[in-house]
Amino acid sequence: MPDHVLPPVRTPFRALAQTFVPEALSLDERAWAEVEAIIEDALATRPPKLRRQLATLIKLLDVLPLLRYGRRFTALGTKHRAQFLAGVQRAPLLLLRRGVWGLRTLVFMGYYTRPDVRSAIGYRAATRGWEARR
Repeated sequence: MPDHVLPPVRTPFRALAQTFVPEALSLDERAWAEVEAIIEDALATRPPKLRRQLATLIKLLDVLPLLRYGRRFTALGTKHRAQFLAGVQRAPLLLLRRGVWGLRTLVFMGYYTRPDVRSAIGYRAATRGWEARR
């Protein structure tokens, strides 16, 4: 089993996740463990280099706000977190933009594929596609 990505960057990851999905503010430790397990499972088949890059991106996103706000991402309020990420998503550096969108996609996957959330939003996708809905 490959090394886990999220434990060393858990605090900034959760702050980022709560900014992407504000409903994540209400997650308890069990739900966070579920979100992180879903993401770790998806990352387990990815190359070690990609997993290291993701951890580095999360660390970078935590320290970059020091340049503008004088604080790490984890110390920012909700408004400044959202402003910072909106700016990064428009950054001239394509690799950084792609990284943020990829991280956002992982957070969405981890949050919205949990059974209780799928049920709450009425998501009924199946591996058999539309055939399963008949």
